[in-house]
Amino acid sequence: MKFKKINQIYLIKLEKGEEIISTLTKFTQAKKIKFGTVSGIGGLKQTTLKYYDLNQKKYLTKKFTRGNYELLSLTGNLTWIQKKPIVHLHAVLSDSHYHSFGGHLDSAVISITGEIIITPANKIINRTPNQEFNLNFWQL
Repeated sequence: MKFKKINQIYLIKLEKGEEIISTLTKFTQAKKIKFGTVSGIGGLKQTTLKYYDLNQKKYLTKKFTRGNYELLSLTGNLTWIQKKPIVHLHAVLSDSHYHSFGGHLDSAVISITGEIIITPANKIINRTPNQEFNLNFWQL
């Protein structure tokens, strides 16, 4: 990973073989980013997306492991749960047949490069459990 800070914005270049969530989690912690928005594009392999099933109140997962995928859109935010950074991302990816897939990003390994922008804010936003949905929501 390489990064450059311009004013308050971080430009992050993820390298081939790096896993997005774990790398951005370490970066968030190291830079003490209290809250931030994330966007990005790039190329992926070994990707797992999740879909939240409202009736079952749990995530369903789907793995994308055949070949490489274009990361068309990566968007999300950085928050905290019990002094631990949470990288919450959604992704849209496409395959070589131009089929698109989207959902909550569980994990993804960079196949070519990842171009990520983090725009931090100066206020911590924590997440707290919501019993009705079995999820962690922003505490505002």
